[in-house]
Amino acid sequence: MEKQRLFSSASPLSYSSNSILSRNSLLLLITLLVILGVFLPWAGSPLFLFPNTYSPSSSSSLPSKWDDYSLAKATKFVAKNGTLIVCTVSYPFFPFLNNWLISVSRQKHQDKVLVIAEDYATLYKVNSKWPGHAVLIPPALDSQTAHNFGSQGFFNLTSRRPEHLLQLLELGYNVMYNDVDIVWLQDPFPYLEGSHDVYFMDDKITIKPLSHSHDLPPSARNGRTNICSCLIFLRPTNGAKVLMKQWIKELHAQPWSKSNKGNDQPGFNWALGKTAHQVDVYLLSQAAFPTGGVYFRNKTWVKETKGKHVIIHNNYIVGFNNKMKRFRQFGLWLVDDHALESPLGKLE
Repeated sequence: MEKQRLFSSASPLSYSSNSILSRNSLLLLITLLVILGVFLPWAGSPLFLFPNTYSPSSSSSLPSKWDDYSLAKATKFVAKNGTLIVCTVSYPFFPFLNNWLISVSRQKHQDKVLVIAEDYATLYKVNSKWPGHAVLIPPALDSQTAHNFGSQGFFNLTSRRPEHLLQLLELGYNVMYNDVDIVWLQDPFPYLEGSHDVYFMDDKITIKPLSHSHDLPPSARNGRTNICSCLIFLRPTNGAKVLMKQWIKELHAQPWSKSNKGNDQPGFNWALGKTAHQVDVYLLSQAAFPTGGVYFRNKTWVKETKGKHVIIHNNYIVGFNNKMKRFRQFGLWLVDDHALESPLGKLE
């Protein structure tokens, strides 16, 4: 009877309070969910700091162990028998990087590839898929723009090349530099005959005899040669270092402007001419290393030299999409069907 009175006297207040509390809690919970669902995605909520998809625009704000990955550490990790294969890449050209890597992998040389990332998006993307094979040499460039030949962005990208190469030479490595709009059809290393300081390919479209000279070609009317800076092999010699230093001087002396929409290649050729008496150079075979102006435009020559082609450069054409289209037309765009042959795998 006592228990019955106790519960009876307490029940009205308890039920009333619990009912009010339940309604208020429910309303508060609904309000909170609405706020979270509607406003936070637009406000950059901390809940969305780690999305499932990779975002190059936000990558530079995220801390990464690769931020402190030095060139010395990267080269020590990647180099094989004192040799590196190097490219410089900005994020918009990632598909071309993957295409080039497939062709390098087919010749079993991918393990010695070091990607010099020109932006943090490239650094993080490469190292997330292929740890240790990318390094960034500050300052980082903008990662959002695919710079076309002749633009200031293209000059800013390519003008850093001799500085990167000089640093690698100072570390004591043999270095093969490639642009990523290149495809390997054969192993180029057997063609690096002798022990010269520097090896390169001619960018002129004039057809040479198969047994042409390997000396630096004569200068054109403008006083310089037309050697391509797209493919260079360097030994860590005094001669190679002298050439890189002179190349840097030439680029500083002739910066990009609206009236002089240059790139790094004229500076490279001026440097070759001015250091000719100090550097032991070797011109690679045109049949093995043709410029794009020959390979993609001269069907007769391609047929006559079939089986001799080693490396193809997709130049003498401007524009990201145009280069990709031409590679596809000639069966050299490998990423569509052979992406898994690349160390980076299939890109999302």
